Amino acid sequence: MHPALSVIVFTTASGAGYGLLFLLSLLGAFGLLPADTALGLAAFGVAFALVTGGLVASTLHLGHPERAWRALSQWRSSWLSKEGVAALVAYLPAALYAFGWIALGRNVGLWSLVGLLAALAAAATVYCTGMIYASLRTVPRWHGPWTVPNYALLALASGAVWLAGFTLAFAPDAATLPLLLALAATAAAAILRWHSWRVLDAAPASRTAGDATGLGGLGRVRLLEPPHTEANYLLREMGFKVARRHAAKLRRVALLLAFACPFVLVLLAFLTPAPFGAALALAGALAAMAGLLVERWLFFAEAKHTVTLYYGASAV
Repeated sequence: MHPALSVIVFTTASGAGYGLLFLLSLLGAFGLLPADTALGLAAFGVAFALVTGGLVASTLHLGHPERAWRALSQWRSSWLSKEGVAALVAYLPAALYAFGWIALGRNVGLWSLVGLLAALAAAATVYCTGMIYASLRTVPRWHGPWTVPNYALLALASGAVWLAGFTLAFAPDAATLPLLLALAATAAAAILRWHSWRVLDAAPASRTAGDATGLGGLGRVRLLEPPHTEANYLLREMGFKVARRHAAKLRRVALLLAFACPFVLVLLAFLTPAPFGAALALAGALAAMAGLLVERWLFFAEAKHTVTLYYGASAV
C-alpha cells in the first residue's frame, strides 16, 4: 500500500494524543494525579493539539476534504465513520474535564465521572481507528489479531512518555506512577510489535490469483497479459512495494527511536533531578513520535492489497 504522509501523521499524532488523554483522564479521575494548573495546561494542551492536528491531517488524503463530514453518516456500517463520530464525541467530556482541572482545580469527586467518560471515549476512538485497518479483508496483513492491539499499545506508550515528562516538570511528587507506566507500556509495545513482525513475516500467503479469479480449482492461474500498458491509480496506491532489505533497516530505526530511546531516557529520568529528568522524558517522547512515523510508514508499505493479484502478483 502507498504510505500517504497525511495518514501516517494522522495515525501517529492522534494515537499519541488519545493515549495521553486516556492516561491523564484515568489517573486524574482516581486521584493519582494532582489537579495542578500548569500540569493540566501542558498535558491537555498537547493532547488536544495532537488529536486535532491528526484529525485535520487525515482529511488531506481526501480528494475533496470539504466533504469529510459526509463520512460521519455511515456510522452503522463503517469503522471510518465510527471513528469520526467517536473522535468528535470525545471532545465533550475531555474538554469539560480539562476545564474542571485547569480552571477549577478539581479532577476528583463528581469530576471523576467526567474523567472516566473522557478516558472511555479516548479508548473507544483508538479502537475504532485500529478497526479501520483490521476490518479490511482485502489486506491480509492488516486483517488479523495484531493490528488493533499494536495500535492501542503504540498509542498508550507514546502517550505515557509524554505524561511522564509533564508530571516530572510540573508535579514531580506524583511522577513515579507515570514513569513506571511509560516504561511498562513502551516495553510491552516493543515486544508486541517485534513479535507481530515475526509472525506476519512467517505467515504463508493467504490469497492467490486463483482465489481472486475463482479459477484456482483448474490449476495454477497466471497473468497472460497485463490489464494496462502503464501504471494506473490502483498500482500506485495498492501496488506499492518496499525492498526487504530497506524494510529491515527501517524496522531497526523504528525499534531504536520508538522504543529503545524512550525507554532509556525515561529510565534515566528516574535518576535525574526533576527539571533535567523532565527534559529527558520529553526528549524520549519526541524520539517516540519520530520512530512511530517510521513504524507507520512500514505499516502501510509492507501491506499488500488483493487487487494486485489481477496485475501479476502471484499471492498476497
